[in-house]
Amino acid sequence: MMSFVSLLLVGILFHATQAEQLTKCEVFQELKDLKDYGGVSLPEWVCTAFHTSGYDTQAIVQNNDSTEYGLFQINNKIWCKDDQNPHSSNICNISCDKFLDNDLTDDIMCVKKILDKVGINYWLAHKALCSEKLDQWLCEKL
Repeated sequence: MMSFVSLLLVGILFHATQAEQLTKCEVFQELKDLKDYGGVSLPEWVCTAFHTSGYDTQAIVQNNDSTEYGLFQINNKIWCKDDQNPHSSNICNISCDKFLDNDLTDDIMCVKKILDKVGINYWLAHKALCSEKLDQWLCEKL
């Protein structure tokens, strides 16, 4: 009986830790509010998210003097605020840890501000990997 409970607990914890790894179709669905915003198509956004974070909403990348958070790797020097960089410009007026959950509402709000201020080239992967041959980033399950 004890081994069954242990297996059940491990299964629950494993599922919980994997919950932040989204699928292509989940990202496609979640990013519908970004469709054609700033002239960027939905497949371009799905591709950019993949090459930026691997669809991992908990992705954190440490750079020399900054950290990038979440699905869109939003930087703490300019766009959000954390303990590492308390003097951030915090243009999106948000705590960086808000980009580490599966609720992409605040991520999308900040992404729109980034697009309005600096454009799609904020995401280096976009120009290099997501500006052509976009059929592979469509989701047919919708």
